[in-house]
Amino acid sequence: MTPSTTPITIETTIAAPAAKVWAAWTDPAHITKWNFAADDWCCPSASNDLRVGGRYSARMEAKDGSFGFDFEATYDEVTPEKSMTYTMPDGRVVTTTFEGASGATTVKTVFDPESENPLEMQRDGWQAILNSFKRYAEAA
Repeated sequence: MTPSTTPITIETTIAAPAAKVWAAWTDPAHITKWNFAADDWCCPSASNDLRVGGRYSARMEAKDGSFGFDFEATYDEVTPEKSMTYTMPDGRVVTTTFEGASGATTVKTVFDPESENPLEMQRDGWQAILNSFKRYAEAA
């Protein structure tokens, strides 16, 4: 497969104000409750040093223990309740924005794809995590 240089965009609108959405997105106590793409996965631990140069880390695992990995990144930019940009160890960049209006918040993530998996699979996986976040943030 030829690597794509075109970033992938995913988004959703959450029925909650930006301050609540930001807290649910960034607080490790919340992250472990939504950061997985399917019900047979979990996020047993997360840490988040939310500042430029700070590190983000989340452990993602299949509930049956058959597979797991650490997702890690370093923050390049952080504007509280508005946006964040981080770089993963392989050099790929991710930017997430939070746009609040009328008591709702649109969360949009633009990320550089990796070259090992089909683009649709990557988009669908990241969107599934964002959908999990939406369900959690609206219910919390």
